[in-house]
Amino acid sequence: MKATVRAHTNIALIKYWGKRDEDLFLPTNSSLSITLDRFYTETMVHYDHRLSEDVFWLNHVQADQKETNKIRSFLNKVRDLTGEVRSARVESVNHVPTASGFASSASGFAALAGAAVKATGMNLSERELSQVARQGSGSACRSIFGGFVEWQKGTEVNGSDSYAVQLLDQKAWDLRVLAIEVSTEVKKVLSREGMKRTVATSPFYQGWLQAAEADLVTAKKAIAQRSFTLLGETLESNALKMHATTLGADPPFMYWQSTTLSVMEAVQDLRDKGLEAYFTIDAGPNVKVICKPEVEQKLINELSRLDVVKDIYSCQIGPGLRYLEG
Repeated sequence: MKATVRAHTNIALIKYWGKRDEDLFLPTNSSLSITLDRFYTETMVHYDHRLSEDVFWLNHVQADQKETNKIRSFLNKVRDLTGEVRSARVESVNHVPTASGFASSASGFAALAGAAVKATGMNLSERELSQVARQGSGSACRSIFGGFVEWQKGTEVNGSDSYAVQLLDQKAWDLRVLAIEVSTEVKKVLSREGMKRTVATSPFYQGWLQAAEADLVTAKKAIAQRSFTLLGETLESNALKMHATTLGADPPFMYWQSTTLSVMEAVQDLRDKGLEAYFTIDAGPNVKVICKPEVEQKLINELSRLDVVKDIYSCQIGPGLRYLEG
């Protein structure tokens, strides 16, 4: 009873920021993302009657008790769903920087959900699997799918209508994402803590919710029309509004660093000079730049000149969940 799954990270164009239910990971607003081909997690789950408790290995090193408990809590949800009673050995390898705003938790829990369910012998639909993945990390529900993906927030208390759906597959619209690394440090305020603090204390939060829903409508229109300018303007504005809510939290906090601002300013300057591109930033200091294929290399050349840039990862739109074994 073993399965291995690969899941890719996703980058939110319309951000998920805040939960209406902490236990079920139900969001306060719907969100929209694109899946990336460059960053992914591969996870093996092996249920074994010889194990007395779950064991978790991350990047070939046995995880500490805190991390293992997070995995065990998620596996308990899978066991409740499937009827599986055995403990599991989980081996996960992240091909993505961890805890720095490159969405490692999204690919991580999507891969874990796929492998944990598959190893029991149960087959779920992609929609059902996205609901399972959501309960490990909200954005993981979007990584079940490739291409452009919407996470519908739903309204039901039990979360039965909160799941991801694919809007366009990975080949439908060829855009590029440059993941600009300016820091490899683990962020001081993790996403879950940051969301909770913002929802509870930021006076800007209700305005964010209203704006996010309107931005989602505009972004879906842009995708349907393949309007890059409309999509870019909307996603950049949405990211700025999300990060503004953290400045109003008590105590306030910021995911940006001075290096983050340098890249943002450079992208805006290059856009003024005719290289159309737009930035977005998740809960971390690193910047993602969305562009068309024909300007990708020019942008890489220009942004590589910035002293603050440690690395640039060129990404295409990526696929959904892939079963490697089991």
